[in-house]
Amino acid sequence: QVQLVESGGGLVQNGGSLRLSCVASGLTFNRYVMGWFRQAPGKEREFVAAITWRGGSTLYLDSVKGRFTISRDNAKNTVYLQMNALKPEDTAVYYCAARFSSAIRTGGSDYGYWGQGTQVTCSS
Repeated sequence: QVQLVESGGGLVQNGGSLRLSCVASGLTFNRYVMGWFRQAPGKEREFVAAITWRGGSTLYLDSVKGRFTISRDNAKNTVYLQMNALKPEDTAVYYCAARFSSAIRTGGSDYGYWGQGTQVTCSS
């Protein structure tokens, strides 16, 4: 049974930082592209970032480039999202997702496994 468990969300002030973690189990972690998505109240889910098997390639939503960094530790079956310079518009539930492929995609339907989400709130 595949499980993705996110942690690290919380409440921060404008300009603050958070580090999200997602621990995967029940899958061969180093064969999966890992991604982060987010969904704000009343909005569609959107792609935030993704990373390939060995971390050689990454892709980011334009609005988070230079502020967010995705990384992974295959020995720990964990993917991270370091979020710096947070803004109120980053407020959302953040989801970890896994895609059995070597290629990054930005569509949610391209990812077969999802975590339960972790709330990130940035106050102005």
